Amino acid sequence: MDSGQKVAVIGGGAAGFFAALSAAEHHPNASVVLFEKSNKLLAKVKVSGGGRCNVTHACFSPALLSKNYPRGGKQLKKAFSSFHAEHTVDWFTSRGVPLKTEDDGRMFPQANTSQAIIDCLMNASQSAGIEIRMSSPVTAIHSSSQDHSGFELHGERFDRIIVATGGSPKSTGFDWLRALGHSISDPVPSLFTFNMPGESVTERMGLVVHNAIVRIQGTKLSHQGPVLITHWGMSGPAVLKLSAWGARELEQRGYGFTIQVNWVGLPNEAEVLETIEAVSNVARKKKMVNACPFDLPKNFWTYLLEKSGLDPDSPWMELGKKGRNRLANTMLNDTYTVKGKTTFKEEFVTCGGVMLGEVDFKTMQSRVVPGLYFAGEVLDVDGITGGFNFQAAWTTGFVAGQLQ
Repeated sequence: MDSGQKVAVIGGGAAGFFAALSAAEHHPNASVVLFEKSNKLLAKVKVSGGGRCNVTHACFSPALLSKNYPRGGKQLKKAFSSFHAEHTVDWFTSRGVPLKTEDDGRMFPQANTSQAIIDCLMNASQSAGIEIRMSSPVTAIHSSSQDHSGFELHGERFDRIIVATGGSPKSTGFDWLRALGHSISDPVPSLFTFNMPGESVTERMGLVVHNAIVRIQGTKLSHQGPVLITHWGMSGPAVLKLSAWGARELEQRGYGFTIQVNWVGLPNEAEVLETIEAVSNVARKKKMVNACPFDLPKNFWTYLLEKSGLDPDSPWMELGKKGRNRLANTMLNDTYTVKGKTTFKEEFVTCGGVMLGEVDFKTMQSRVVPGLYFAGEVLDVDGITGGFNFQAAWTTGFVAGQLQ
């Protein structure tokens, strides 16, 4: 890009800031202007991870990292070759914000607050001379000539534009991108929890089962991991991953379906029956409620015994063959009716956006409109929970900002 040119970045979120910073770094003589429609910057960064900001995930292989994206993984693999999780760690650490890794691989600032990330991005933007215009919604982008040699935005001419407007269905950005000739895959929620009105399991709200396998009946969708019982249904990593991989299919079902839960994470009935029989022999006189052979919270073990038609206070020695079979079936094939979803509104993630085939992921430039670039959730790209969506924002923002 020629020196002295003007670059517009639309969107004041993680992807927009990183794109603006990348543009300023790679083209120090360019004038970079960031437009934000609201009076808040980096709003999702602030609330992410319970206010701690799950910056990325400790997965430093581009090939493995790309497998955590239900949509866009193949394309992101190209972009990760330029900037991936290890680069993110280095970027923030070199600017005085070291990150720490939790047991599940999620990475947070050592300061344990999202404000550390916000301050870092704001200070870097100020040092780079990026002009930030708040309360400046974009209603249209006009090509300033037939050969797309520039654009007109808010009555000003810009040589390049990077769109990082996010993936909300309410975003007007999709309308003006369609007007420029782009195809949009309609956005639908990607990370959400399962509502189970009328299911008695919700009375055990707050309990976590650490190694469950959750399947959606009638589909091939299945995930293993922790499940959190909530007052409205179920959440936790296993449920959130299912909602991400099944975002389109579950939307088409109107968020009405049946899940089948294996509460013990064991692969077959024979192994579960063997475990039950072993405890029956060893703890014969003990109450079943006081001798759980599985890694389950006591309160939840009580619930599963009752659901199997068993008296939790009866001794193991009284459990007959039929009782063992009923208990094993509940452990492995417990079913619940899901009617609706609850989206983490402050951490809203969507499936949908600009069609991936219309973007060159080596540069993030539009294949439809030269000089137009994309970053973040405006693309039909989304990751599972755990820092992967922010990593996609940092990566696509960095690559787009190179303005190749």
